[in-house]
This record gives sequence, structure tokens and C-alpha cells, in this order.
Amino acid sequence: MGIAEIIIGLVTLLLPGVTAMALVFLIAAWAVTMGAFAIIAAISLRQDIDGEWLLALSGILSILFGLAIAIFPGAGAIALIWLIGTFAVVDGILLLSLAFRLRNWAPLGRDVRAAESTNTAAAA
Repeated sequence: MGIAEIIIGLVTLLLPGVTAMALVFLIAAWAVTMGAFAIIAAISLRQDIDGEWLLALSGILSILFGLAIAIFPGAGAIALIWLIGTFAVVDGILLLSLAFRLRNWAPLGRDVRAAESTNTAAAA
């Protein structure tokens, strides 16, 4: 496994375009597979649940998404870049918002230690 990881790591570093395309095709295969399983589940559960057609529709959409990415991998790679970039910006804003909210926060440990010393003094 170590040798395989070294080879994969070197390929990733030396041929990032190939790695990106492999990731795009992996996502396409995942979407098609999950879509097929969703359709199978919808058919299997049609007697047990209401709205199984929504699960089947979700499966069909997933398969179409996977096929679209496989047929147009360049667009899939660009979409991944936009998705990762958007995530980074939104997550950064959320974390900065949290940082500003916690700016005046007092650690719980300070209050807990004060309560423990009071309890210890009362027990003695």
C-alpha cells in the first residue's frame, strides 16, 4: 500500500490535470451508481412508502448528472472548482462571523474552576 500511495502521490503532483479528470470521472461514476441504487430502492419500497416516485426521480436526476459529467468532464472540473471556491468563501464568512461572536466569550473553564473551589471549600 505504501508503494501504491507513493506512486499515486507522485502522479497527483506531476500530473494534476490527470488527477482532476480522474476525480471528475469518479464523481460521475458515484452519481450514476447512487442513482441506480435510488431507483432500485424506489421500486423495492413502492408498496411500503408514499412518494417513492420522488426517490426514483432523484435517482434519474443523479444518473443524468453523472452522465453529463462523464460526457463533459471539462465542465465538471470547472463546476468542481466553482463549488470548492464558493464553499471556501461561504465557510470563511461563517467562521469569521463565529470569531466575531466569540470575541468577548469567557472560557467555561474559568467559571467551572471557580465553582469547584467553592464546592471544595463548602465540603471542607
